[in-house]
Amino acid sequence: MAFPGIQHIAITVSDLDRSTRWYARLLGADPVLDEDEESGTYHHTVFALDGGTLLGLHTHMGAETKERADERRTGLDHIGFALSGTAELERWRDRLDELGIAHGGIKKAHYGSGVSFRDPDNIALEFFIAPGT
Repeated sequence: MAFPGIQHIAITVSDLDRSTRWYARLLGADPVLDEDEESGTYHHTVFALDGGTLLGLHTHMGAETKERADERRTGLDHIGFALSGTAELERWRDRLDELGIAHGGIKKAHYGSGVSFRDPDNIALEFFIAPGT
């Protein structure tokens, strides 16, 4: 039996309004869902990505954390967004520049190439291409 692909990713953010605006600018789209979850324990704002994957931003009721994300702690290291090739990677690098989002430039390695950047909570994000693309 084949292991399924990822249908959605949900990240907890410290300031939902700020993160919603930031991700809407990055993605060039508005959320497809923005509501309190029916249990009443968290609010989720969800964006639809190409390919059917959903990206959710969560804020949990009663949780007051202003701690920044750190990939060196247990939990999320980073989220990598798949691109088709070098030209698309260069276009996203340029788009980050247009948006004023700091990044590390295109880094090439034997396992692929990518552009790394961070969201307002310091969550590490990356545009990535496989080797040979």
